[in-house]
Amino acid sequence: MPKMKTHSGTKKRFKITGNGGIKRWRPGTSHLAPGKTQKRVRHLRKSSTICTADKKHISQMLSNVR
Repeated sequence: MPKMKTHSGTKKRFKITGNGGIKRWRPGTSHLAPGKTQKRVRHLRKSSTICTADKKHISQMLSNVR
């Protein structure tokens, strides 16, 4: 059976934290930013962790990262 490959797009968009969580960045900061309020754009710059429902699927795609 061949080796599991890490998904390239997932590798660029997510990071694994020290405790094993998966960190993501919020979309919507670069495109059409003038239509959004400054407070909204500022809050979108912060990262957050993914929800538990998506954790299994994303961690499979990141199988060889770390």
